[in-house]
Amino acid sequence: MQLRVLGCHGGETPKHRTSSFLVGDEVAIDAGAITSMLSLREQERIRSVLVSHPHMDHIRDLATLADNRCQQGGSTLDIVGVPATIEALRTHLFNDIIWPDFTRIDTKDGPTVRFVEVQPNQAVDIDGYQVTPVMVNHTVDTSAFIIQQNASTIVYGGDTGPTDDLWARINALDDVQALMMEVSFPIDERELAHDSRHLTPETLASELGKLDKSDELPILLYHIKPTFEAKVLKELARVPGRNLQVLQLEDELLL
Repeated sequence: MQLRVLGCHGGETPKHRTSSFLVGDEVAIDAGAITSMLSLREQERIRSVLVSHPHMDHIRDLATLADNRCQQGGSTLDIVGVPATIEALRTHLFNDIIWPDFTRIDTKDGPTVRFVEVQPNQAVDIDGYQVTPVMVNHTVDTSAFIIQQNASTIVYGGDTGPTDDLWARINALDDVQALMMEVSFPIDERELAHDSRHLTPETLASELGKLDKSDELPILLYHIKPTFEAKVLKELARVPGRNLQVLQLEDELLL
């Protein structure tokens, strides 16, 4: 399974882009940096976007991606999420006030955008991948995604504070190639991390204690806040016993 990093930070500067990843050429995970990082031709290849939750840093480029898709006359773009996420996007973004309702604007093969609701803990086929949402612990309804194809599985943890169900689900899997986990704030911002339901290196280490997998399993880290980047990186370097890898913009991994 090929993973490309379009955005991997918890904030934006000229050197930082918010959460967005590409699996193969056709499935994106979150939409913090799709149109800002991909050419029109690359955007047109995307068939589905898995949306973990409706916070702006994870959905912002859905608006421009849909607009570009409409002008291109391309195939329908599926926006995939749990019911609460889809409802938020319908109500607060694609509502003909903030942005046009592209579900009612046709392109070549049907509507420009189609919303696809998926249920927690139920696998569904998305463009040849088996995708299972798992609810995690954030300030709004938020899902992780277990993404499987053939004998390969990657897990995208979404935005989360300490949680339990996700770890039980991961521990039940036999074929995990990588786990993508957020870490946002340094340890001395633990109160802010708690209130916003994010992880610090300290709580990340505690959460990884729930993981019953080899210490060699790649733990791919994203969502570090640019303001605290240097401090978080120093603290991550002191987390023992796990194969931690901090993702960088435009990384490409074969998993």
